[in-house]
Amino acid sequence: MLRRTLAAVRAATLLAGAAACAHAQSVPSGAPVQVTTAKPTLVVFITIDQLRGDYFTRFGRQFTGGLHRFDVAGAHFTNAFQDHANTETAPGHASTMSGRFPVHTGIAANAAGVNDPASPLIGSTDPGASPFRFRGTTLLDWMRKRDGSTRFLSVSRKDRAAILPIGKVKGDVYWYASNGTFTQSTYYGVELPKWVKEFNAQQHPLDYAGWTWTPLLPDSAYAEPDSVPVESLGQQYMFPHEIADEPTLAAGTLPNFPVMDELTLRFALAGVKQLQLGTNPKRTDLLNISLSTTDAVGHRYGPDSKELHDQMLRVDRYLGAFVDSLFAIRDSTRIILTLTGDHGMSPFPTVLSTVTPNPGARVVDVTPPFDAMLLRLAALGVDTNQVALGDGGLMIGDTTSFVKAKLSVDSVARALAEEMRAIPGVNRVDMLIDLAKADTVKDVIAVRWLHMYAPGGTVRFVTTLDRFNYQAGVRYATHGTPWDQDAWVPVIFWGAPFVAGKYDTRARVVDMAPTLADVLGVTPMEKLDGVVLRRAERP
Repeated sequence: MLRRTLAAVRAATLLAGAAACAHAQSVPSGAPVQVTTAKPTLVVFITIDQLRGDYFTRFGRQFTGGLHRFDVAGAHFTNAFQDHANTETAPGHASTMSGRFPVHTGIAANAAGVNDPASPLIGSTDPGASPFRFRGTTLLDWMRKRDGSTRFLSVSRKDRAAILPIGKVKGDVYWYASNGTFTQSTYYGVELPKWVKEFNAQQHPLDYAGWTWTPLLPDSAYAEPDSVPVESLGQQYMFPHEIADEPTLAAGTLPNFPVMDELTLRFALAGVKQLQLGTNPKRTDLLNISLSTTDAVGHRYGPDSKELHDQMLRVDRYLGAFVDSLFAIRDSTRIILTLTGDHGMSPFPTVLSTVTPNPGARVVDVTPPFDAMLLRLAALGVDTNQVALGDGGLMIGDTTSFVKAKLSVDSVARALAEEMRAIPGVNRVDMLIDLAKADTVKDVIAVRWLHMYAPGGTVRFVTTLDRFNYQAGVRYATHGTPWDQDAWVPVIFWGAPFVAGKYDTRARVVDMAPTLADVLGVTPMEKLDGVVLRRAERP
């Protein structure tokens, strides 16, 4: 108990000090951005994992911090999307600063994201990770090509969220390990820098050991019920929720609680100071931050939950404190802030949503015809290790055994596709080669699949369930479909180069990197899928 009390006092003191410093110099969150023609010294790219586009309209009246600043003083594109099919963390983050869809970044799924046994972590036994699958360049590469002195820092709780926005550049890329430290893999270096070691040595996760999560506001401020048994797998689905008081357990379970975002921002601010980001008036530096707790809370409790509502209120306050602290040590008129999400979210199919109406939603099992097909293929001598069904697609690798068995791969795929179309709850099954001829103006689902996979590759067909349906076996709330509730995210720019306001023009996350490149005066190093959102730029 004494340790918990001391840790709480320590954390409160740190936050109070930052707030006091910020109070003296910060820009009010609703104040207009000061216009300047001076070169930006720092770009801060913020991604909130699972930030659905409607969270600003649902909770915005209660925002008072960082999200409030973005909403009222930023150039807010309210009709914006992660415009690809597998709306997951890895593909979404790979698109943020590359300006390219997954079909061009090479990152099409979490399962084939950054996992890399050849790049073990420093000081942790967590799985190794690197950007070895990532193709092409990012905004950071373009900035560094113009100015080799550009500095950067990328921080997240998740490895893929820290790695993929930066691309293949080696340097200050860090994420949270289960042992309670921020680390990186040997892809980036052989040991952690001194400042990271010193931050880890302070054992900040212990500041939160025994922390109890209760609603930030009075119960009357929440429309959501706190008793929905489908949440949290039917266990501990009501407030309060408490972090374990034992140090090891506290460090491991911290990512499931709102304070993980606060700790991530504390680490980011420490890095800004240590790396002196934004201090050189002749240089533009880059800070990438991805906050992951909204995704953890959304998966566990769902997008309609009281927990998700409270999480958004807390991340708003955490971001507000972070931005205030940043503006206290750097010139706010020369900082660009951006905000987006890596994907949206779907409600539980077994609960009728009052927020995102999902009548008739169900759980769908598409595996029986696939399993039966595997048995038939094996009997004919086909190597079924080369056949997989996952992430919405039928994937066939080496086709040598098909040729020996005198089987047409496309014919086999078409036959299975026909069987799967007949399953109740399946909306469509499309051969990739057929999608190449689809109406790419009106058929949004086709477009998003084409932004995911190229016809002629290992993916033969893609499956889309009816809107709001889940794949069988998934018990937590989830996302990952081409439908709008999973693809809709905000795209917001704040800073002198942008005109504040709400823009209903359709925008995509891939448009963010080319827009930033345009205002920074840097040139992309390859053809991009995104375009410059000039409507929001100051003349």
